[in-house]
Amino acid sequence: MSRFAKSPWIIHYDASSCNGCDIEVLACLTPKFDVERLGVVNTGNPKHADIFLVTGAVNEQSAPVIRNIYHQLPEPKVVVAVGACAATGGIFADCYNISGGADSVIPVDVFVPGCAARPEAIIDGVVQALAVLKKKQQEMTALANSLDKVLIQRAQPDDAPEILALQKTAYQSEAEIYGEGSLPAQQQSLAELEADFTRVPDLAQPFGWSGPLPMPVAAGQIVFLKAVVNGKIIGAVRGYQWGEAAFLRRLIVHPYFWRRGIGRRLVTELEQAFPQAKRFEIFTGRESTKSLGHFRKLGYQEFQTAQYSPAVTWVYMQKERQ
Repeated sequence: MSRFAKSPWIIHYDASSCNGCDIEVLACLTPKFDVERLGVVNTGNPKHADIFLVTGAVNEQSAPVIRNIYHQLPEPKVVVAVGACAATGGIFADCYNISGGADSVIPVDVFVPGCAARPEAIIDGVVQALAVLKKKQQEMTALANSLDKVLIQRAQPDDAPEILALQKTAYQSEAEIYGEGSLPAQQQSLAELEADFTRVPDLAQPFGWSGPLPMPVAAGQIVFLKAVVNGKIIGAVRGYQWGEAAFLRRLIVHPYFWRRGIGRRLVTELEQAFPQAKRFEIFTGRESTKSLGHFRKLGYQEFQTAQYSPAVTWVYMQKERQ
């Protein structure tokens, strides 16, 4: 953690401010305040950043950009909302195109008050962000050291918000591969995900819905499984049975825990949840080479493709129950 404290990297984005807070952020880099002497580096690449500074109120144009930047920051990460507009929408809160502060689209860890926020306050906010970053790093280290205690459990409807947040994080790498954010997993809303816990999917519209179980699952019922460690959901998968086939969907694992066998355990447990199924089917994008390789190792083989969009071709894979 000392490397973060000694040299935190920051990315700054202006949502739609009057530029008052932006000027104060730039003032932090001038010789008078010179935050670079403290090791702070202002980067333009979110994949290199630890702290995300947001200024200005969020509108319809800036919201997807903020989400995109946020999901590209590696874990652990901290978001700092600088100024009244980034906190609540400020004097623009009642405008027709303003959705509010930064916390209306992404989680915010530290709020820096002011209109405009003073450079001293911004620097203090960064110091507080480092404390939050340290805590998150410790929590993730504890999770990594407890992977031998990962539990595969049946997910409940009240897990939907945490699963959806994980889903959008996990699928961000897929969106980057195909250069678009129209993947069904990225577009699914919380209401749609909550509804999936109780409804039976329509096979005529396969893209329309975004420890082993002791009891057999009724045909057609969507089953949600989650991988939990220390009370935190780090992976999930869902599926349903139709006839003699079981369809597995949306296998997700937090990027911090990739290549640790969690995805394999989720798939294996979900297959066991459908004891009457004779065949299992799953799909992924043709350019998702890691996912294709992962499913092949689990015994799945390609049997057909389908065009979802000009950039995305689904590859359907299946395997027979052994």
